Amino acid sequence: MTAFVLVSGPFTGGWVWEETAALLREAGAAAYPVTLTGMAGGDGMATGGTSVGGPTAAGPTAGGTSAGGTAADGTGLETHVEDVLRAVDGAAADGHDRVVLVGHDYGIHPVLGAADRRPGRCARVVYLDAGMPADGDPASAFVPDPSAVGQADGTGLVPAPSGAGWGRWGSTEGLTEEAVARLDRLAAPQPVRTLTEPLRLTGSPFDRPVTGVLCTANGGSVSMVEMLVASGPPRFRALAGPDVGFFELPTGHWPMLSAPGPLADVLRRAAADGGVRLKLPDSAPPADGGSFVLDVPERPRERRGRVDLHLPEAEGPRPAVLFVHGGPVTPEQVPTPRDSPFFLGYGRLAAGLGLVGATLDHRLYGFADYPLAADDVAEAVELVRADPRVDADRIALWFFSAGGLLAADWLAAPPPWLRCVALNYPVLAPLPDWRRVEDRFRPADRMTAASPPVVLTRAGLEHPMFRATVDHFLAVAEETGAEVERIDVPTAHHGFEAVDHTPETRSAVQRAARSVRGRLMG
Repeated sequence: MTAFVLVSGPFTGGWVWEETAALLREAGAAAYPVTLTGMAGGDGMATGGTSVGGPTAAGPTAGGTSAGGTAADGTGLETHVEDVLRAVDGAAADGHDRVVLVGHDYGIHPVLGAADRRPGRCARVVYLDAGMPADGDPASAFVPDPSAVGQADGTGLVPAPSGAGWGRWGSTEGLTEEAVARLDRLAAPQPVRTLTEPLRLTGSPFDRPVTGVLCTANGGSVSMVEMLVASGPPRFRALAGPDVGFFELPTGHWPMLSAPGPLADVLRRAAADGGVRLKLPDSAPPADGGSFVLDVPERPRERRGRVDLHLPEAEGPRPAVLFVHGGPVTPEQVPTPRDSPFFLGYGRLAAGLGLVGATLDHRLYGFADYPLAADDVAEAVELVRADPRVDADRIALWFFSAGGLLAADWLAAPPPWLRCVALNYPVLAPLPDWRRVEDRFRPADRMTAASPPVVLTRAGLEHPMFRATVDHFLAVAEETGAEVERIDVPTAHHGFEAVDHTPETRSAVQRAARSVRGRLMG
């Protein structure tokens, strides 16, 4: 018999799994919905309670909450990890030595903590419309509404949403009015420390079989994951592992309420090692960044905080171009973007053209970090312009991939010294599940006729979701009369400088660099 330990997302308790748990039991499985400490809410159940008709997850009072679910001071993520551990151990006491741990949204954090401490009892972890936290990550870096952390009052609790406010935490598609009313009635405020306390793991979350269940109405999809595997940061390559499978559910962020039957079916198939398997494509860039598409000689390089300056041999103040990487990246990524062959190549290329090539390590570590990364870019620009070897009136900004969203501010209110903006295979609007990205970072919405000239290099084999954002950007540019020079590379992939070393890609890079130089020197 398969046993499932079910851990829900913020503001909800074991009650949210009632229908799904019942269906799992009807199919012959054991189900242990867990109500985490402080999350009993309006159902009046003590932590560890389960749906009617099933075994208790960890006894009638596990976790130490009273009826009504008031959280004691100091309730944090570690408290919730202990709650899940009691559920796992309770399942073992019932004869289920190995369980499938299901974490929805925030619930993946205590689930991963428990799986890390009971590796012999965890058969599989299911990420149900959840992020990918690693050791040291707080849940606040992944919750759909990061502003909520600042709403905690003097009791240390984040108020639960209500009504339309649930939409800030994920798509409510598929929820009936009765289901939303049930959420309102039974929701509990979230102890803020459960969101701010870092997750502590001794190993990788992928040290065991893993399944991702993606709710498509909330923006997740297998194609989105394929894109991350192919072109995203190296950490996403774990998603192409042999023990990782994926399912899609055509519903919103609360499938246990909107689609309990399909969810129960998917969970049983996940436990049986089902799901779509992904493969790392040949077009994926090497984990170390690979070699640059052009063979460019080294140039003198100076490190100034987060910025490196690649210096030309030319005398006198020279125009400069600042290269802005995409992401998200990880703080511990080695090499960092500016030390990768990719951006070393671009910095040297600019210096070889008589420009000061500036490369930057900005802090886009998650989708909520775009304001922080934007500040880093602005700070880097001022550092570059202040250097006596730079002509402060002749600056270009060159953005790559998801760094394209950072172009929005500069397109909306360009200073007179910004002579052009270059974009390589950019993302120019947040994708559907990038809810943590502020509306400010939508370049197409901020284009005007006064925007600086744009040099746009497009990869013909671009991911469809990225391509759609570029198509919209070009349509807006045409409507507003903004100047856009297009450089198309039909046979190139996203990140082609590292993966497509062809005459076409070499020509495109050289053409784009010459165009930027011409606009700086003109």
